[in-house]
This record gives sequence, structure tokens and C-alpha cells, in this order.
Amino acid sequence: MSTLAFAVVLAFVLDKLFAEPKRFHPLVGFGNYVSRIEVWLNQGENRKMKGVLAVIIAILPWLVVSIILTVMVSGSDFLTLIVSSIILYLAVGWQSLLQHAQQIVTPLKEGNLEQARTYVSWIVSRDTDNLDETQVAKAATESVLENGADAIFAAVFWFFLLGIPGVVLYRCSNTLDAMWGYKNERFLSFGWAAARLDDVLNYIPARLTALSYALLGNTKLAFDCWQRQGHIGKSPNAGPVMASGAGALNVSLGGAASYHNRIEQKPVLGPDEDDFTRASADSIVQACDLVNKTLVMWIVVIMVMSWGISVACS
Repeated sequence: MSTLAFAVVLAFVLDKLFAEPKRFHPLVGFGNYVSRIEVWLNQGENRKMKGVLAVIIAILPWLVVSIILTVMVSGSDFLTLIVSSIILYLAVGWQSLLQHAQQIVTPLKEGNLEQARTYVSWIVSRDTDNLDETQVAKAATESVLENGADAIFAAVFWFFLLGIPGVVLYRCSNTLDAMWGYKNERFLSFGWAAARLDDVLNYIPARLTALSYALLGNTKLAFDCWQRQGHIGKSPNAGPVMASGAGALNVSLGGAASYHNRIEQKPVLGPDEDDFTRASADSIVQACDLVNKTLVMWIVVIMVMSWGISVACS
């Protein structure tokens, strides 16, 4: 069994025990660092090229450090295990995602819509002040499914493929996309490179996540929704994940949403109108369960693959 496979298990044990660090999280420091880069470069002419330069300046130093760190611990399986598991633990957001989801579920079930709106506003970018119960549940369910792919499974994929440098590259890229990937006047050109890099790095993990959701949920319906709806969203990677997840849960997602007081018509995802289940607090719980089942399946697959590779190489 490879050290990296054990590191994946240990990373999620750490996440289960400690969740997301409340203070001194490296990603907070990285966010402050890239904010200064954006202020420096996002001005004047040629903003697309400046955005490319900004991505390089933002990611390259940490990628180099991760490669050096990998070389430094490579002589010891124990050090590799400890350092790798800590890096992956800091890169994933499993318990944080589940905790945020539960904060929304509890007031929804208690009929406290105002509190549910407040908590859902912490994890989505849409306007939440006027959402009804179904819309709150829909937004939260979508967030759990999509962030399962982004905050958990893509990080695991790149860690298993390239080790510490892989997960550092992915997490930095994904953070840049979250900060610069907006299609507004400020970031449309400057954030182009960050958004495209994130699209490339998420392409395979997103489809593996969509496949996993389908296999562990309503399989026939998930594959049908993925085939019919996975390509119609704005994001090349969120579409398959969300469509497959909606089908797996037999719930209707997407539709009209307000962003900065402007209504945006998002594709409706899930089963046909006559057959779907309306989003509710139970849908959020079911989405969390689907993410948990997917995580277990991925860990089992990684351990089996690692065992097979070690046997083949021995």
C-alpha cells in the first residue's frame, strides 16, 4: 500500500477530528497574497496578459516550495506520510462543508427561514434575502454537490496523481478562480487565465465525481440527467456534477436566481417536471450523504489501486 494512499486516509481523519483550522489557515494567507497581486496588476491595458502573469506569480513560488518539500521528505516514508497528510488536510473542506450544510438544515426544519437565509448566504454568491424555503434548500443542495467536487474530490485526485505539488497546484488554482473568476468588468479579462486553469484542472475530477454520484444514487436517472443537461450550464465542469447529482437525488435544481439584484435564469437540472422531488431540508441531508458515500468509495478505490500498483512493481 502506497504512502500517499495512507496519507489520504490520515488527512480525512484529521479533517474529521479538527475540521477546518479557525486561525492561521494557509489559504487565508494565500488569499491576502494574491489580493495584493491583483491590486498591483489589474489596471491599465492588456489585462488578459497581466492576468496570465498574475497567475504565474501567484502559484509558481508555492509550487516550487511544494516540490522542494517533497524532495526533502522523500527519503522517509514516515515524514512523507505526515507532511503529505497535513498538506492534503489543509487543502480539503469535508467537515467544513458538512457543518455549513447542517447549519442550514436545522433552522429550515425548525421553520426559522431568516436564520436559514443567513447561513446559506455564507456558502453561495446569490442574493438570499428573499429566498423561500425551497429556494434556500435548492441553493444549499447545489452548493454541497458542487463543493463536494471542488473542495474534496478534485483535491484528492491531484494529490493522488502528483502528490504534494499536485494538490498545492490545484488548491491555489481553485482559490484564484474563486477570487478572480468573475465575469464582470473588473475580472472579465484579468481573471480569464485563472478561470481557464481551474477549468482544465477540474475537467477530469468533475466527471469522476459525476460518475461517482451516479453510481451511488439513482443511477439511471443520474446518467440520463447528465447526458441531457450536463453540457447546458455556463461552467464546463459544474454542469456534469450538478446534473448527475440532481438525478442521483431525484431533486430539481437550478432555475431562476438573483445575483446582485439581477435575475439570472440558470438551467433547470434534474428529472422531468412531473417526476421530481422539490428541494427541502431533506435534500441537503441527502446531498451530504451522497458526498460521504462518494468519499468512502474514492478512498477504497485509491487503496485498491495503490495495492495493485505496489504488487505490480514488486
